Amino acid sequence: MPSTAKKIADYMLSRFQEIGDPITTAKLHKLLYYVQGWHLAHHDEPAFPERIEAWMHGPACPAIHRLYDGHWGRPITEPVAQPQDLDPRLRKLVDDVLDLYGIDTGYSLHIRTRQESPWREARQGLSNHHEGCTEEITHESMKRFFLAEQARPEAA
Repeated sequence: MPSTAKKIADYMLSRFQEIGDPITTAKLHKLLYYVQGWHLAHHDEPAFPERIEAWMHGPACPAIHRLYDGHWGRPITEPVAQPQDLDPRLRKLVDDVLDLYGIDTGYSLHIRTRQESPWREARQGLSNHHEGCTEEITHESMKRFFLAEQARPEAA
């Protein structure tokens, strides 16, 4: 049974807060995108049911944006409790994503995700990167991209 974007976000926020490095919503969105993509590639099912959209600043989860509106460029410092009922397999994948991408800044993740095919495919037909967009980044495009990433020699 999939978790929710909020539960995964709470887990990640609490991990960053524990080490004294609170993150912005912008970075949180990108990390959720990576959790979803890698979960689809490894387990052939979504980690959470909420949509990820191809916003101008990269992948974003509208459900999470509504919760943390106003924190786009400002760290989320309100205390967040770590969920205790996160599936162990999902927790391991989230930890792996944090190990892989957690050190990157929100801006570097913004640049990176906008170069990846799932975001670009969802925005197909727009004349530039600065146009608003609410197109969903599909599970199929994420799965295809992350399976290919998994097969790359440097990803091993």
